[in-house]
Amino acid sequence: MSHRTGTEPVTARSALTLRLVLSLVAVPVFVAGTVLFAAWAGASGPLDSPTPGVLVALAVVCGVLALVAAVDLLVVGRRLSHGKHDGRHTG
Repeated sequence: MSHRTGTEPVTARSALTLRLVLSLVAVPVFVAGTVLFAAWAGASGPLDSPTPGVLVALAVVCGVLALVAAVDLLVVGRRLSHGKHDGRHTG
């Protein structure tokens, strides 16, 4: 049996549903951003503003954020499927 060591309330709950909704919105938005910035970078010339380098950097940032949101989606889905959505430790 584990003992509480922090000052959190006994009935503390995790915001898994909010994380699920945010991840469901973030994944397609950041994937679209990645594709759009990459396509824009491919179509722009070296003298255009913003430069292709900046657009590639934005595409990479969007790609990383999409990956983070997708991983969070998997983590939240796993926690919800195992019944850990109430924030209580069962072990």
